Amino acid sequence: MDTATIAAIATPPGEGGLGVVRISGAEAADIAGQIFRRSGRNRAVDLRAIDSHRLLYGTIFDPANGTPIDEVLLAWMAAPHTYTREDTVELSCHGGPVPLRETLRLALAAGARHAEPGEFTLRAFLNGRLDLTQAEAVLNVIGARTAESLRLAVSDLGGDLTRRLEPANAALISLLAYLDASADFPDDEIETADISTGLQAAEEALDAVVAGSKAGMLYRDGARIALVGRPNVGKSSLLNALLRADRAIVTPVAGTTRDVIMETINLRGIPATLLDTAGIVETEDVVERIGVERSRNALRTASAVVLVLDGSMAPQPGDIEIAEALAARPRDERTPVALAINKSDLKNQADQSQIMSLLLGAQSVHVSATTGAGLERLEDALVEALGGAAPQPSLITGRQRAAVARALAHIHDAQEAHAAGIPQDLLATSVRAALHAVGEVTGEHVDQAVLNEIFSRFCIGK
Repeated sequence: MDTATIAAIATPPGEGGLGVVRISGAEAADIAGQIFRRSGRNRAVDLRAIDSHRLLYGTIFDPANGTPIDEVLLAWMAAPHTYTREDTVELSCHGGPVPLRETLRLALAAGARHAEPGEFTLRAFLNGRLDLTQAEAVLNVIGARTAESLRLAVSDLGGDLTRRLEPANAALISLLAYLDASADFPDDEIETADISTGLQAAEEALDAVVAGSKAGMLYRDGARIALVGRPNVGKSSLLNALLRADRAIVTPVAGTTRDVIMETINLRGIPATLLDTAGIVETEDVVERIGVERSRNALRTASAVVLVLDGSMAPQPGDIEIAEALAARPRDERTPVALAINKSDLKNQADQSQIMSLLLGAQSVHVSATTGAGLERLEDALVEALGGAAPQPSLITGRQRAAVARALAHIHDAQEAHAAGIPQDLLATSVRAALHAVGEVTGEHVDQAVLNEIFSRFCIGK
């Protein structure tokens, strides 16, 4: 590990009320002392003589000529009770680019090295302040798009994912110890049931993590929800109702919407993009035909589909055609569908069972885009269709998901080998590989190339 003292601007570029220059490493106190003077005192500050976690008010100045650069608050934090577990100084400057840039320049001239992207968090990991799941959770905290995704990210930052992996880790360690012992003392082989129980315990714990990851991806990455239907069933009115705002133009004229309108909502904590599509219909109008083709493209890329029906009318040929097209998609390409039977505020309501019979399993909700009735039930149906109602969603990354999948594959290999009567000492190879894969998630077993890839995604200063 490079032990040089590092420095970087830790706040986003641009103008703001405040900006922070962060310095971390063994020389942080000395470097800050060279460029900082406390208010009313014209001498260097020995930060090590001051209690840790104190704020000092003063001035950043250029030691070469004594020119003042900015009035700042200096936060002094002594190791190991810091983010990196190293001595750390944070200088809160006025938030313009020039004061920050000049303060950083002076820190570098005084002996600091410019930090690489994510290097502060990398040091927190290497110094044992965070495990790798917590370090990766930092990115999810920064990138959270809803309060729920932030809550999940903060849970992982607090070690929730590691705690959920612990039952699998403990079961595999215990099983491996027994298997290794059986190799040394073949007359004391463990019971078959103990092996099966240990493998099953590890499998169940990892299966729960995988199940939670599918919902977690929704909260982190979001979903695309296409509102589809024939012209004039109220798709744009429903979009406006879900947005609680007048975004799309609504008229009694069929075919008013000619293009795909995209707007984002917070769907029970899921950042969801609603796609209001042009009515799907055969048409000779060139512009309308382009809109219909874009609607079909939106349908292909959607995470879920809301088929909007006019509840005051019996299913029309256009409704049936769209429902049949949704039902005919290959099973591995099918998108979850919810039926929004619109215009429930009108007195006469028609039977929609023909559509429901084509889309078995799709939840149907009677709604009124005019009055707002049924909107919450529709939102609930969409969350369920998307899979966001899992009991323990987790924002695990693609890298973590792949490592868990490898661990499960090795466990399945061990289960098959055990069922086939393979000697216990040979089972240890698969169990050891599964344990190693779990360690890849937490960072116990990870190579430098993987660390470089992970931390390259951080911004400089974090």
